[in-house]
This record gives sequence, C-alpha cells and structure tokens, in this order.
Amino acid sequence: MASVSVSHLIIFIASMMIAASVAGVFTDSIGQLSNAVSEQGLDVSSDVRTDVEIISDSGSDAVYDSNGDENVTLHVKNTGSEPLGADPGQMDLFLDGQFVSNFGVTLLDSGSVWRPGTVVRVEIATSGLSAGDHRVKVIVNGDEEVFRFRV
Repeated sequence: MASVSVSHLIIFIASMMIAASVAGVFTDSIGQLSNAVSEQGLDVSSDVRTDVEIISDSGSDAVYDSNGDENVTLHVKNTGSEPLGADPGQMDLFLDGQFVSNFGVTLLDSGSVWRPGTVVRVEIATSGLSAGDHRVKVIVNGDEEVFRFRV
C-alpha cells in the first residue's frame, strides 16, 4: 500500500517538473512574440503617419531643364504627421522604372528636419531624357507617389 503512494508521489513530482519547464518555455516564447508585435506596431505606426505629395506642375518647364543641366526637379511636400529626414537616404526614387541613386534633396524651410507641411526640392541628375512621356516614383517610409511629365 505504501509502495503505491510512493509511486504516485514520484509520478506527481515528475509531472510537476515537466509542467514547470513547459510553462517556462511558453513564458519565454510569449515574451519574445510580444516584443516582436510591439516593434512591428511602431513600424506600422510610422508608415501610417507618413504621407508625401509631389506638388510640382507637370506642365511646367521647370520640371526638366533640357537647355541646362538636364536635371529633373520635383517639389515634394510632407503632408503626413511624421517629421522626416531631408536627405536622400530617407527616400527611394525611380525614373522611368529605373532605380535612381544620384539625386539631391534640399529642404526649402529653415532647419534640418522635414516637418509636416514643409517642402523639399528633389533634383535628379540625368544624362538627358528623350522626348515623350516620363514617370518618377518617389517612395518614403512605404508611401508611394508617382509623377508623370512630358519632355
């Protein structure tokens, strides 16, 4: 009779140890999952608050200077609620479907931060554009804007 009680006690202690180790693994996994969800939420929040608009006039001769430096010049306004960095590392550009790495960004307001409601000038260096229709795609924090113009 005592041997049955000892056997049950050993099985009970073993099952408690297994349950405690499983609970520890689950607690650690849930903590890691919680941190990952928090980080993803911050990224999504930044993307949602980011909004830009290309405000250049597509019919203007100021967009493409065919007689001078042959740059494409765009004015982009921060219409979101998130302050952005006014530097080329903050945006991706595509000209006629080709990734552009040679461009400059100039803040048209005092300061070093592209605040909501302010405008930057983006100058894309080209080796000359052929006559016809062209597109520039600007991507900032996941927000995409497309600008079409004719040379």
